[in-house]
Amino acid sequence: MSSAFDDFELKGHKLENRFVVAPMTRTSADKKGKPTELMGEYYERFAKGGWSMIISEGVYTDRQASQGYENQPGITDAPQTDAWKEIVERVHKHDCKFIMQLMHAGAQFQHNEYTDTPIAPSEIKPKGEPLDLYGKTDGWPEVKAMDETDFDAVMNGFVGSVNRAKEAGFDGVELHAANGYLLNEFLSDYFNQRPDQWGGDMAKRMHFLELVVKAAKSAAGDDFIVGVRLSQITVTDSDYQWPEGEDAMIKVVKAMEKAGVDYIHTTDTDVMRKPFKGGSNKSLGDIVQEFSDIPLIVNGGISEKNYEHVAGHYPNALLAMAKTSLANPDFPIRIKSSEPIRQLNFAMLQPTATLENEWKWRDENDAHIELD
Repeated sequence: MSSAFDDFELKGHKLENRFVVAPMTRTSADKKGKPTELMGEYYERFAKGGWSMIISEGVYTDRQASQGYENQPGITDAPQTDAWKEIVERVHKHDCKFIMQLMHAGAQFQHNEYTDTPIAPSEIKPKGEPLDLYGKTDGWPEVKAMDETDFDAVMNGFVGSVNRAKEAGFDGVELHAANGYLLNEFLSDYFNQRPDQWGGDMAKRMHFLELVVKAAKSAAGDDFIVGVRLSQITVTDSDYQWPEGEDAMIKVVKAMEKAGVDYIHTTDTDVMRKPFKGGSNKSLGDIVQEFSDIPLIVNGGISEKNYEHVAGHYPNALLAMAKTSLANPDFPIRIKSSEPIRQLNFAMLQPTATLENEWKWRDENDAHIELD
C-alpha cells in the first residue's frame, strides 16, 4: 500500500515524503507587499519540521488590481523579489522544496494599495460577506468587467511573476484557479456571464486559464514547476457547483494536461467529498487520477486521523495540509516518532490571521515550537 512517507518525484525534483504545507493567507507583509523577517521564520519552521514541500500563501502578481488583502505579499518589483529570495534560501537549507502561489484576487477583493476597483469576468460581486479574518471591510466593492486592456495586464502580471519567482530561487509556481479568485471566476457560471469568447460553456470559460498556463509554462522553461490549484467552491460559497457536473472537471483536467501543467492541486471541504451534480461518485482528485497522468496534490481536511487512508486512495498524490500544519509545523517528524499531534486553537488567528497575532498568542500561552 502506498505510504505518505514514500519518496515522490515532481518534474525531476525528488521529495523525501508526500507531506506538503498548503497555501494559507497570513497577511503579514509590509504595506508595500514586501515579505518580512517573521514570514521567513514562519516558512523555515515548516522546512525544519520535515515537510517535503511548501506552497506559499497567495502572492499578488501586478501593481494594478491583483492584490486582494491588506499586507498581502507581492512579487511585482525588485524589493519584493529580493525579500522572497532570503526566505527561499532559509527553506532550501533544510532540503525542502518551495512553490510560490500566484494569485489575482478578481472580485474577491478586500484591500488593494493600487486601485479601489476590482476587475473580474463580469460585474458580479461574490456571494456572502468579506472575511474579517483577513481584515475588516464593509462589503464587496463594485466590480468592473474586464476589457482587452485588463486581459493583457493580467497575463503580463502572471508571466512577469513567473520570471521573478525564478529569480528569487523558488522551485516553481502554482497558478491559483480555486477558491473564488480571478482564474477560478472564469470557470464559474456565476461569476462569468460574458457573452463573448470568454464565457458560455466550460470550453469557453476555461480558455483564459488555458492561455495563462501556456504563457506561464513558456516563461518557466524546462526545470521550473508550474502547477494549478482547482476547486468548484469559493471562500464565501462552499456550495457552488459547476452546472455541467463532473464533465466540467474532466474537460478542465484534460485541458490542463494538454497545456503542460506539472501538477493539479485540488481543494475541497473534504478531500474525499463527491461534489458534482448528477449523482457522481467521484471526488475532484478521483477525476484527475482517472482522466490524466498529471501528478496530483489533494487538500481538504487531511489530519493525523485520515492521512494514511488518503495516501492509499490517491497513490499518485501529495497530501497538502493547512490547519494541521499550523498546529504542527513538525507534523511529519511527530508522526514518524509517534509523538502526540496538537489540535489547532483558533485563538491564535484572532482577531485576524496575521503572524504577529499567532506569535503573540504563542508568547502568552508558552506555545512556541522550537525546531533545530
